[in-house]
Amino acid sequence: MHPANRLLSLLGLRISRAGSSEIPGDFMRRYEDGYRRVQGNGRGFDSFRQLIYEAGDHPSSHIDFQCSFAASVVASRSPTSILDVGSYRHFVLGLLGHYRVTTLDVRPRSPATAFETVLTSDAKSIDAGSGQFDLVVSLCAIEHFGLGRYGDDFDLDGDVTALGEMVRVLRPGGALVVSTTITRARPAIAFNAHRIYDQSMIASIRGGLGLGLEREAFFSHARGAAIPLNEVTAQPGAWDVYCGCWTKQP
Repeated sequence: MHPANRLLSLLGLRISRAGSSEIPGDFMRRYEDGYRRVQGNGRGFDSFRQLIYEAGDHPSSHIDFQCSFAASVVASRSPTSILDVGSYRHFVLGLLGHYRVTTLDVRPRSPATAFETVLTSDAKSIDAGSGQFDLVVSLCAIEHFGLGRYGDDFDLDGDVTALGEMVRVLRPGGALVVSTTITRARPAIAFNAHRIYDQSMIASIRGGLGLGLEREAFFSHARGAAIPLNEVTAQPGAWDVYCGCWTKQP
């Protein structure tokens, strides 16, 4: 909690604001006028203060970027069979509104709808037949495999092994959509949180799996926007986002 909010919480007041900008005086004047009206609302509501200021530019997150990238691939291909490996859960829930999706998770859970089939296993050994899926999606996941973060066994090459399994279950001509970390500094492992790749390492992994490149994109945390590769962070230990659509040769 922000230090100011620790103090204000004692008074039942909390401030939320967009970015680091100060709350303008005209907003505060309108707030006070509005609060007086709320107190005398005449509709039976109680009232208390919880000041929130979120004006300004609409925020753009790396999660939005990754999900939008994947959604554009799904829309362009209209697959009949999809496997998701560790992507953002809300993205998967959105997919389930339109597609039957098989989801893989190392931790047991129940299907969200009748359109979801859940496979509980390690991504390094997918319990599915070869060439079974038109599309495999794995957002913000491969950098974690094999580091024990989710109770999985330690395996330094767990990312490459898992990607190999995704390629195995992908039909020829199908697409693998991947998002992960990227830097222009030296690749690193922030143990046991995640790996941080550079572009040459990502390209080497893709090439080693025999996959073609359909498209790729990059997102900057600092700028909150898509960027070219030469603007990816070069700060050691920091990372931006890589998104790629890789294709399995027919």
